[in-house]
Amino acid sequence: MDNRALPLVLLGGTLCNARLWQPVLARLNLSAVICPRLTADTSAEQASRRLLEQLPPRFLLAGFSLGAIVALQMVADAPGRIAGLALLSVNPLAVPPEHAPARREAVSAARQQGLTTWLSASLWPKYVAPSRVGDQALQDLICRMAEESGLDTLVTQTEIAITRRDNRGALAALACPIIIINGVHDPICTPHHHQLVAESAPQARCVTLAAAGHFTLLEVPDEVGPPLRQWIQECSDAQE
Repeated sequence: MDNRALPLVLLGGTLCNARLWQPVLARLNLSAVICPRLTADTSAEQASRRLLEQLPPRFLLAGFSLGAIVALQMVADAPGRIAGLALLSVNPLAVPPEHAPARREAVSAARQQGLTTWLSASLWPKYVAPSRVGDQALQDLICRMAEESGLDTLVTQTEIAITRRDNRGALAALACPIIIINGVHDPICTPHHHQLVAESAPQARCVTLAAAGHFTLLEVPDEVGPPLRQWIQECSDAQE
């Protein structure tokens, strides 16, 4: 499959970098991939504005977790720029103001404990399906991305997460192929959250992965690859 006309823009999650996408990209045949970093913006609106200034006039957009939050903001800001939308492990809801202090306290804990220690104790059990909690190689990879991203990135990305808006209203009018992918064992972006997105985008195709948790892209890349490949082909066909 070749899709030279439309680059695929990949937006990763909190404390993630391009390593997040490598297993799935190895299963796709793409000639143009852009993987911007979400490291300095302090709101989804700010990230959306910056990316829309930098990106080509039209593109496919895939967002994972925090990246899906930013992707939804981009849909609200510039729907005509987006030729296809993939949302993976997405929670579209705004964060209640009373939850913000706890999120910021978590950043303080990460600062005190170190990213790897903090992530391993507080987030790792929520990141993957129960069957993968003992997967040390996968845990090491996620911790490596966190260390490479750094604490300053956690600070700004936490602000993106807690100040986000609910942009589901922009999905119904989005005239392009949409795919929603989630893991059954995800306590962060739950199946209920994905159902809320699906209800706002009746034209979307939904894929639920029975063996995955939050990190679908790293847990089951063989299962994520085929539906993404089909989505990319649908986007390509829609341009012809």
